[in-house]
Amino acid sequence: MAKFKRPAINRIPAIIREAHEQEEQLAAKNKYLQDALIRNKREGQKLAIYARWAALLVIALLLPLLNFSPSIIYYELILVGFALLGWAQLKVANVGHSRAELFLIFCDLALMTITILVPNPFFDQNWPVAMQYRFDNFLYFFVLLAAATLAYSWRTLIAFSIWTTVLWTSGLLIIWLFGRQIPELSDKIKIATEEYPQLDLVLDPNSLLFSLRLQEVVVFIIVAGILALNGWRNSQLLVKQADIARERANLARHFPPNIVDQMADQDQPLGQIRSQKIAVMFADIVGFTQLAENSDPEEIVALLREFHQRIEKAVFDNNGTLDKFLGDGVMATFGTPTTSPKDAENAVNCAHEMLASINDWNKSRETVNNAPIKLSIGIHYGDVILGDIGSHRRLEFATLGDTVNVASRLEELTRSLNTQLVVSKELIDATSTPDQQSTIRQFKLVGQKTLRGRATKTEVWTFSSFPKAGKSDS
Repeated sequence: MAKFKRPAINRIPAIIREAHEQEEQLAAKNKYLQDALIRNKREGQKLAIYARWAALLVIALLLPLLNFSPSIIYYELILVGFALLGWAQLKVANVGHSRAELFLIFCDLALMTITILVPNPFFDQNWPVAMQYRFDNFLYFFVLLAAATLAYSWRTLIAFSIWTTVLWTSGLLIIWLFGRQIPELSDKIKIATEEYPQLDLVLDPNSLLFSLRLQEVVVFIIVAGILALNGWRNSQLLVKQADIARERANLARHFPPNIVDQMADQDQPLGQIRSQKIAVMFADIVGFTQLAENSDPEEIVALLREFHQRIEKAVFDNNGTLDKFLGDGVMATFGTPTTSPKDAENAVNCAHEMLASINDWNKSRETVNNAPIKLSIGIHYGDVILGDIGSHRRLEFATLGDTVNVASRLEELTRSLNTQLVVSKELIDATSTPDQQSTIRQFKLVGQKTLRGRATKTEVWTFSSFPKAGKSDS
C-alpha cells in the first residue's frame, strides 16, 4: 500500500515541538542562556505590564469622550479588572511552562471576549445582540497581543492566537444560536433597501456579518504568526548572545578581565598562527607527591583548589594569561594575546606575589599544624609560536617553542640551586629599562647552567631576597 506524505502544514505542530525541545536542551546545557532567558522574561514582563497599564489609562480617559454616560462605569470597572490581571501575571511570571501564567492569559482573553460581546447591563438598549459586533471592538485584542509580544515566548503567542480564535468564534456561535433578535427590523431594512439588495446584508442589525468575522480572525492569526516568527528569531539571537557570554566566560578562565575585553573588541582571530616575544612562567609545588601520599584525597583536592586560586589571582593581577593548570603546577604567559613593554616585569612581579601569597598561606597552615607549601618558579623570555593546535574535532590555543621548554627547565633547576625563583638572562635583559632597575636589583647572577635536554648552556639568575608583593601598573 502506497504511503502518502503528510502535507507540510500538518508538520507545523511537530516543528514547533521540536524547536521548543531544542531550546530547552540548550538552556539546560548553557547556564548563561538560562540567565539570559530569566532576565529577558523579567524585563519583558515588567515592560509589558507597564505598557498595559499605560494603554488602559489611555482607554479609560478615551471612553468618557466617546460616550459620556453612567453606563460607562461598567467598562471602567472592566479596565480595572484588566489592570489586576496584569498585576497577577507579573507576580506569577516564570521562565518555562507555567500553568498559572497561562491561565491568567486565558482569563485576559476571556474577559476581553465577554467585554466585547456581552451587552452592557447598565445600558438600556433595545436592539439585537448582533449589534455588539458593529462597534469593531475586536481591535482591542491587538492591544493584548502587542503587550504579549513583550513578555511571552513565540510559543505562547501561537497559543494566544489559537485561544483568541476559539473564544471569538465560540462567542459568535453562541450569539448566532441564542442571541436576541428582532426579526421585524430585518424586514424593515429589506423594504427600505429593496432597490439596493446588497445593502440589507450590511445594514441588517440581526446580521452577524460572518465574512467580516472571518476576516478579523484570519488577520489576527496572520499578525500573531508574524510576531511569533519574530519572537522565534529573537530567541535565536538570545541563544547566540548566550553562547558569546559562555565563550567570554571561558576566556576569563585563562585571561584577566581587561584582556578579555580587549580580545572581545579586536577583529583578529585568537587562533591565528603567529610568533612573538613573551615571558613564560612555570610554577610548581615542591614535594607534592610525598604530600599527596600522606593526605586524604579530600584534603588534596581542597589544597589544590586553594593553591590554584592564589596562583590565578597573582597571574591575573599582573596582566598574565593562565595557559593551563598542570596538576600541582601551572603554566602562565605574559604577552599573550598581545605584547606590552612590561611583560617581563609583570612576570617577575607575579612571581613575587605568588611567593608572598604562599608565605601568608603557610602562616595560616601552621596554626592548624599543616605542612608548609614550598613553591618553585621558573621564568624565561623569548620567541614562541601562538595558535590553535589539535584536530578538526577539538582545537586548543597553545603556546609552543623552545622558550616554553627553557622556562620549564628553569623551574626544575630551583631544586638543585635550593631557591624558589630562577629566571634567565633573557628575562633580565627584557627588564633592563631605567624604570625597571628595582626589579633587576632583586636578582643575583648564578652563572651558566646546563638545562636538561639542551646542548647549550643558559645564564640563570635567582632572587637575592624575599620581595614585597606588588602589582604591575600596565
